[in-house]
Amino acid sequence: MNAAGAGAGAVEAEYGPGSAPLAVAGPDGPWDELGDRLDDEGRAVVCTTWGQWLTAALLDPALRPLLGHDWPRYRQGPTAAGRMRFAVSRLVMKYTAASALNVPVDTLDLGYRPGGRPVLRGLGGELEVSLAHTDELIVVGVSRTGPIGVDAEPAARDISFELLREHVCTPAEDAELALLPEEERRARMLRLWTLKEAYTKALGHGMRRSFAGFGFVIEPIGPGAGGVPGALGVGGGAARAVLAEVPGDSGGGDPQERWTFATHLVQGRYLVSEAHRRVRAGAVPVAAPADSGSRRAAGPLEERVPEPTGLLRFLDR
Repeated sequence: MNAAGAGAGAVEAEYGPGSAPLAVAGPDGPWDELGDRLDDEGRAVVCTTWGQWLTAALLDPALRPLLGHDWPRYRQGPTAAGRMRFAVSRLVMKYTAASALNVPVDTLDLGYRPGGRPVLRGLGGELEVSLAHTDELIVVGVSRTGPIGVDAEPAARDISFELLREHVCTPAEDAELALLPEEERRARMLRLWTLKEAYTKALGHGMRRSFAGFGFVIEPIGPGAGGVPGALGVGGGAARAVLAEVPGDSGGGDPQERWTFATHLVQGRYLVSEAHRRVRAGAVPVAAPADSGSRRAAGPLEERVPEPTGLLRFLDR
């Protein structure tokens, strides 16, 4: 099995279960398909651009009550562009969650668990949410059936394998990536990064979990996949990412719990990965108490800190 994924040419052939992210152009949706996906799969991922929502955010007289406890953080943003990106990302989260729960958007408020993971305050484990953004893209994941994490990066991003390998790769992943041509290695490394960040977001660990401490393998599935382990799309087959080892799991985990991973190419230029753990009914983990969200604002597009993306941003200069 290939521990890191598929080459750049195969990115457009999405891998993993579930539907491609749903494009939502603004507060008016379309939202009907979101409910259908939640009914069918228990989770859904929405994508948009902050520019598509900007006018709605600027003109909404209810922006302050909609942001709720995030209003001070919004006001403390050092630049107008950063403040608007922050506001739009929160509006996308709230409108997505409101549609999933079939409640008015102004009845929801966001808090943050230790590590920065967003949580809907007052709704407990009824709906899990996750946020990612890069450049113009905003991605929100919602789940009724267990933790979810999403991550996004530009597919053409130039990252340094030499600088990141010891921070990101297991020994098996490092060995396989080191043998690849440079461009293929870059593409696989980037996909591996997004998968690992999505997974740690779903866990709520952020920077507390070392990316080099867990790994992925790519398994061919479906017709045409036989005999070509790790080769995404070869022979018409599909593939899925699975954890090489679940930390602390000595026997394959609870059969009622199941991690699934997927990566999609969005708008022809962004990699979006999701991680989801389906939890049996009544076994939704008890969430840590939610912060009110009134802490000092992060700078533009830094709301994910202390997620480990900060490491990628630092090392990839």
